Amino acid sequence: MNHAPQGFLRTHVFSTDHKVIAKQYMFTGLVMAVLGGLLAYGMRLQLAWPGDPLPLVGAISPHEYNAYVTMHGSIMIFWVAMPLLVAGFGNLLIPLMIGTDDMAFPTLNMMSFWIFFLSTVVLIASFFVPGGAAAGGWTSYPPLAADAIFSGVDWGVNLWILAVALELVAFLMGGINFITTSINLRAEGMRIWDWPFVVWQIVIASIVFMISVGPLIGGAVMLLLDRTIGTGFYANSLGGDPLLFQHLFWFFGHPEVYVLLLPALGIMGEVLCANSRKALFAQRHVVWSTIVAGILSFVVWAHHQFISGIDPRLAAPFSLTTILISVPFAVAMFAFVATLWKGSIRFTTAMQFALGFIGLFFIGGVTGIMNGSAAADIYIHDSYFVVAHFHYTLVPITLFGTFAGIYHWYPKMFGRKLDERLGTIHFLGTFLSFNAIFIPLFQLGLLGHHRRIAVPTSFDFLQGHAESLQAIATVATAAMLIFQVPFVINIFLSLKKGEVAGKNPWNATTMEWNTASPPPHGNFTERPVSYRGPYFYSPPGDGPDFLPVWKSDETADAPLDALKTHQQAGK
Repeated sequence: MNHAPQGFLRTHVFSTDHKVIAKQYMFTGLVMAVLGGLLAYGMRLQLAWPGDPLPLVGAISPHEYNAYVTMHGSIMIFWVAMPLLVAGFGNLLIPLMIGTDDMAFPTLNMMSFWIFFLSTVVLIASFFVPGGAAAGGWTSYPPLAADAIFSGVDWGVNLWILAVALELVAFLMGGINFITTSINLRAEGMRIWDWPFVVWQIVIASIVFMISVGPLIGGAVMLLLDRTIGTGFYANSLGGDPLLFQHLFWFFGHPEVYVLLLPALGIMGEVLCANSRKALFAQRHVVWSTIVAGILSFVVWAHHQFISGIDPRLAAPFSLTTILISVPFAVAMFAFVATLWKGSIRFTTAMQFALGFIGLFFIGGVTGIMNGSAAADIYIHDSYFVVAHFHYTLVPITLFGTFAGIYHWYPKMFGRKLDERLGTIHFLGTFLSFNAIFIPLFQLGLLGHHRRIAVPTSFDFLQGHAESLQAIATVATAAMLIFQVPFVINIFLSLKKGEVAGKNPWNATTMEWNTASPPPHGNFTERPVSYRGPYFYSPPGDGPDFLPVWKSDETADAPLDALKTHQQAGK
């Protein structure tokens, strides 16, 4: 591959270097996270003090509230979680961790980002068309999204559909690159089972995404045709069925949760190993469990439809598969806790976010089993209980997973470490304020408060609970947004004033720490050779004391001097 010097545009804008593309994805995702967070704050202000004017916006109508809900959910799923966890960390880590110079298809990689960026422009443009942004919910169920009588907009929904389609195409292109690169460009001596845990998770997530995304693309095209030329795929009056869209959406939508979760699990695994000084407990078993979870993710979608009118006889099998899919992730959580057991734990900021992820995700998982029971779901469906469960699942994945990854690999990206004091403030503020937002919503849901209602005081039976609990959640939302300021300051301040990191500031054992920080274009001065699994790889020059002292399946009986012999061979 040609690594000759190139001009500014080819180096920093239209770059084919996977590291630059990773930064582009991450920066775009973080900017969209600010927009999504502000929309959430606007929603919460309306819920806490209905009808009061919002700063810079004024009073919002129920339709505008629905637009806030729609765009907040869409942005956080498609334009924050996907570019950060899948595309951002996938681009950054895969070539470095498997010991190659770039992605298998660098030009395709560049195109994937710019198509994604175009989708971002289209989505933001939808705020400014006549009638405003889409307001049919982030799932865009017909007839709410199919008929302007209900959605109240015309071009807003059309642009939303176009933006989602472009975004999905971009990640299809990225998935092809991730899978091909991981399989075909491994360093000499590296077997597939020698992949680091995060590489496994990104590859599995890419495969799940590529298999599941087709029905949603088809469903979105049919929705667009219904809106523009009057086809009747979802119109009862024309022989269509609006329930069809729910099946098409959730056949993608629920595997999508695991497309986001698996890379986050991978990041957690790497951070836990590096900061507990141990290999990941039962790594192969955890990998197999996530493969099983990826397969099961395709047979759980109808638990979103228990009260939609589907055949009640389907409730039992979909409840069963929903409960079964919790087992592989219970295996992963157990492995994470076992990795910590008797480890030499360092409480870096990345480790704090990883530990916070484990605690919060347990809550999301347990409440998910409750939602998976058809009998319970009939009562709590579309209530704030579901909102709280969903956020206890997605926020640890998206925010805590992203923050752990950024704090851990920032030195590799920029050559300097983030400030740990600011990082601890960031973690504590985010963790506490997040719980203050969503614990009250569990109570609201159990009291019967329906979500997507702009005026909570309309629920007389709540007897004032709605306003007080919504106010608590709203104040906590403001606090959570404020506690992101130390993170932003830390990111930019550390670029110039952060502690110089060196090649391997965490004394980690995966291959990306064997090159300069930041890596040069081409990553490695010479192609690395793998002599053992990822958690037994010791970067040259770190001395014999840095060799791992733990055991794995392959080296259970291998004496430490044998590992030292391999280390000398690696040098």
